[in-house]
Amino acid sequence: MTTKPQRIVVLGGGPGAERDVSLASAEAVATALRRQHTVELVCLEKALLPGGLDPSADIVFPVIHGTYGEDGVLQAELEAAGFAYAGCDAACSRLCIDKRAAKEVARRVDLPVAPEAVVTAGDAADTSALVEQLGGELVVKPVAEGSSVGLHVVSGSGELGAVLRELGAGDWMVEARVRGHDVTVGVLDGEALGVVEILPSGGVYDYTRKYTPGSTTYRYPAEIPASVAEAVRADAVKLFTACGCRDFARIDFILRPDGAHVFLEINTIPGMTATSLLPKSASCLGFAFEELVERMCTGAFARFSSSKSLHSVQP
Repeated sequence: MTTKPQRIVVLGGGPGAERDVSLASAEAVATALRRQHTVELVCLEKALLPGGLDPSADIVFPVIHGTYGEDGVLQAELEAAGFAYAGCDAACSRLCIDKRAAKEVARRVDLPVAPEAVVTAGDAADTSALVEQLGGELVVKPVAEGSSVGLHVVSGSGELGAVLRELGAGDWMVEARVRGHDVTVGVLDGEALGVVEILPSGGVYDYTRKYTPGSTTYRYPAEIPASVAEAVRADAVKLFTACGCRDFARIDFILRPDGAHVFLEINTIPGMTATSLLPKSASCLGFAFEELVERMCTGAFARFSSSKSLHSVQP
């Protein structure tokens, strides 16, 4: 017999750089779930699990991007408190938010990636050596932040040095720029959804173009050869599995002009407004937004029911 939770608690906000996006995503998720469930939307102001939650009655749906959402800290706290929750577990979240660690997993399963180096803000970096190692066109981005936060595209050691001097604290990835355009594919319960093409004005899909209406064109399903789309989808599932993901994720690639694709990163809590990339990917297979959100909870429902069954067994 399946035991259902009394309530779904949707967590949004948080202390990260993508707080505003998270709030919009959480509101959209909560609205969709209210069609069939009792839902409480909790907007977090800081990295702290809210009070008043009951693991014997509630499941949690985190919709917090970046810090205290995708870094595994919130997930570890939920696990320690005995909550069933939607999305990847703590270990997987810690792995996937670390772009370099995720790329190492990709290399182990033979997915192509761009060469990279990691520098720490404030440390002296040999920019000439980095250019010699990685090439003259480079991308600089934080090792562990949201997908478009702090993204810089530079040419040559002079521009690289100027950017590195202005970086905020933490570790940053300097990556060889791969020419092409972004594509992304959602994975739901281990199965690939549709491929979405991302065509930003100016050619760089940074934070501004990601969230400024009209600055980016999206094609979904992608207008690419079927064989290319299937290869992208297959590699998305391969990485989802290799990283130990569960429930859902979104995997980003660069599609080169020759049709080859290069892995960029994996998002364990992707944007979830009705016009975000994961819903676009799901719509390619006929999923309405509300149906997608419901499916994203399936694993949490099963884990909640299993936990209740175990607790009900008498010694």
